[in-house]
Amino acid sequence: MPLGPVTLLRGPSGSGKSTALRAYEVLTMLGAGAGLAEALPDAADRVPERARPDAQGRRGFRIGCTVDGPVGPVRLDLAVQAEPSLRIVGERLTAQGRVLLTTALRDPGRGTVQAEWHTAGSTPVTRAPLPDDLLATALLPLRVAGKTQGQRDVLAAAEQVVVGLRSVFPCDPRPWDMRAPVPVGEGRLRRDCRNLAEVLHRTATECPRRHARLAAFAAAGCAGPVTGLGLRESADGDTVQAVLERAAHAAHAGHAGHATHALHGTHTADAVTPLGRLGDGELRYLALGLVLLTGPGVLAMDPVAEVPQAMQTLTVLADGLDRGLDGPQVRALLALAAEVCASGHLRLVATVGDGVTDVVDGPELANVAVVDLRRDRT
Repeated sequence: MPLGPVTLLRGPSGSGKSTALRAYEVLTMLGAGAGLAEALPDAADRVPERARPDAQGRRGFRIGCTVDGPVGPVRLDLAVQAEPSLRIVGERLTAQGRVLLTTALRDPGRGTVQAEWHTAGSTPVTRAPLPDDLLATALLPLRVAGKTQGQRDVLAAAEQVVVGLRSVFPCDPRPWDMRAPVPVGEGRLRRDCRNLAEVLHRTATECPRRHARLAAFAAAGCAGPVTGLGLRESADGDTVQAVLERAAHAAHAGHAGHATHALHGTHTADAVTPLGRLGDGELRYLALGLVLLTGPGVLAMDPVAEVPQAMQTLTVLADGLDRGLDGPQVRALLALAAEVCASGHLRLVATVGDGVTDVVDGPELANVAVVDLRRDRT
């Protein structure tokens, strides 16, 4: 599936949209050094129904990706055995028509695979056993010295794949966990966005311009007039609650008179609506907008420290992007994504229902590509 600045995977239930994002996340975890059991605790449930066991009763599946970069396209392919035991039984790294790394299971009784990688020195190929529960590509920088051109080619390809896979933030906002006040902490947004108010509290003084954009985004997608976003702290300062600021005549009388801290400029609203009173769609809309307007330093993820932040590209994975959102909210969210992702530092890969097709048009959504899994997958 080709991925652009904004890629929407569309199709009916059961067409494989969520599975594609799950595979991407698994590769991300393996690239960051996680073990196979941690990345795939539900591996047996991921085996395609059509997969039949071999003579030894083994069943599994294949996943893979291609990462483009300075080396050119580098392809990673994995063969995962899910039954009777979980292990990586085969791995292949290919670049510029050359196989740079292969692994194969030689002895099922051992917890290792036999790895071979290209060296192009006095010994053209290096062989060594590697663990069968870790991504061999991620281990190569620890095993290859880089003394020959062949070794340097292998290292460059492996590092390109690992860096590309690690810069990913899976996001699935859960409105039912976003309504109550939250403790004030380090302010790193979790994947379920339950600590939305905490993150707004942290960033209130760090980037007023970004908060102003989020306030405008809220006004475009939330019911009723919205004049800004604000915060209400508890008396002891231990918890914080986010609110929508409204003009007094547009708010309920029960909300009038609450003091707020404005997130943009020096504006103080006459009345507020706690985010806990918003609908599920409005909360998901705000959370996804915040994700798109922040970066690795605010998201709860492990950024690639080896690459300068200005050169990193973050990929946001959002399963069910349009869940609970109406047409105008989806369009406003995609317009924001298209604008933010045009810089090349952010990419959005999301799944959507069939109905989203009606809102993906117009020049402001030129960066949005739709992959129909019923028609486009092979």
